[in-house]
Amino acid sequence: MEEPAGAALQRWRLLVAYNGAAFRGFAVQPDVPTVAGVLGQALGRTARLASPPTLTCAGRTDAGVHARGQVVHVDLPPVPFDGLGLARAVNRQLAPTVVVLEATPVAAHFDARRQATARTYRYLIWNAPAPDPLLAPLAWHIRDPLDVRAMAAASDVLLGTHDFRSFCRRKPGTAPSEPIVRRVTWAHWSEEGGPEVEDSTGGRLLRFEIVANSFCHQMVRAVVGSLAEVGRGNGNAATVLARLRLTDRHRAPDPAPAHGLCLVKVSYDAGDT
Repeated sequence: MEEPAGAALQRWRLLVAYNGAAFRGFAVQPDVPTVAGVLGQALGRTARLASPPTLTCAGRTDAGVHARGQVVHVDLPPVPFDGLGLARAVNRQLAPTVVVLEATPVAAHFDARRQATARTYRYLIWNAPAPDPLLAPLAWHIRDPLDVRAMAAASDVLLGTHDFRSFCRRKPGTAPSEPIVRRVTWAHWSEEGGPEVEDSTGGRLLRFEIVANSFCHQMVRAVVGSLAEVGRGNGNAATVLARLRLTDRHRAPDPAPAHGLCLVKVSYDAGDT
């Protein structure tokens, strides 16, 4: 039975995780599977709506990109569930590919996108002579030995507020001369797994984590692609700084593959959550 027209709506804040391999990104698109498409359908069925509700996310991830900390807001009519029950009702339909980790009722003014103060992305690289079949869906396999210290030094030049036109795919309808300014507050490389991983497999799982107020289209993947070239010995921190100042993607290294990227956290001011 559908909720009567004019029923009061409740805004919900959803913490969502998903495997992006099967989807053409987050945003709804006609005739292709997307995260928002299947999540909206599941919420619509749960709330007995005639059509899926509108979803607003903190970051529109691209095709093949994963998430562990995506934040979504949605307005629903009264449902016979608390937050735990709503999450379970959706997860029965979508898990394990898409999972609502938390569902919390919030004030009507909460906006998952506009009120977010920072987003954290993680990129994984499996640096080894041979691929790892278990890591292959989640990490970019690079055979060439990588100099992680050089990559870390090069990532330091990204810190601060810059025009990232050299690392972004421009939105249709915008002029090439229009700056794309973002503020990066953290950019860090580390190795996952310790010496046991190296001894047993001959490889290293490298983790790059970057935090900014927001990201433009393909920014993290473009950054990782450039840093990987530094790790191979093709450039250094000065090369990345020159690329940043060029404000042009001409002759830039290819972006890293989408499957190694994951949105891990969205931050808000304390009063907005």
